[in-house]
Amino acid sequence: MSSPNEPRWLDQDEMAAWRGFVVASNLLNRRLERQLKEDSGLSHQQYEILVHLSAAPGDALRMTELADKLVTSKSGLTYQVTQLERAGLVARRSCPSDVRGVIAELTDQGREMLRQAAPGHVALVRELLIDVLTREQLAVLAEGLGAVSARLRLDEAP
Repeated sequence: MSSPNEPRWLDQDEMAAWRGFVVASNLLNRRLERQLKEDSGLSHQQYEILVHLSAAPGDALRMTELADKLVTSKSGLTYQVTQLERAGLVARRSCPSDVRGVIAELTDQGREMLRQAAPGHVALVRELLIDVLTREQLAVLAEGLGAVSARLRLDEAP
């Protein structure tokens, strides 16, 4: 009999799911990162910043909201936005309703960069993930990873 302090080891099916997730996500992230760097000079995180800004009202978000959407630290986001700002793809400005707040805004040049980078990125996402799975598998994946994300967000809530 196992003691109450002993870990609940993964069974064969659980281990297969875990290893499959780790390997697939690492390989997928590496390929997406390489494709974006080669095609547009952007990192995957920089691309995601441009995507989130382009989807926001007025192409702008508070840095704290952007960090939450990207699930990244404020310091990591600040570094990436600084790089994008130097490239002329993003501009920062003060938040009119909060003197401590900073807003990141997509520039015309950033919008154009996203327009150019998106087709190749989406094609690779489709090739490496979407088209490999059936509609049923996609639904299960979305539901399962959605549950994991919701749980992790609860754990991080203050």
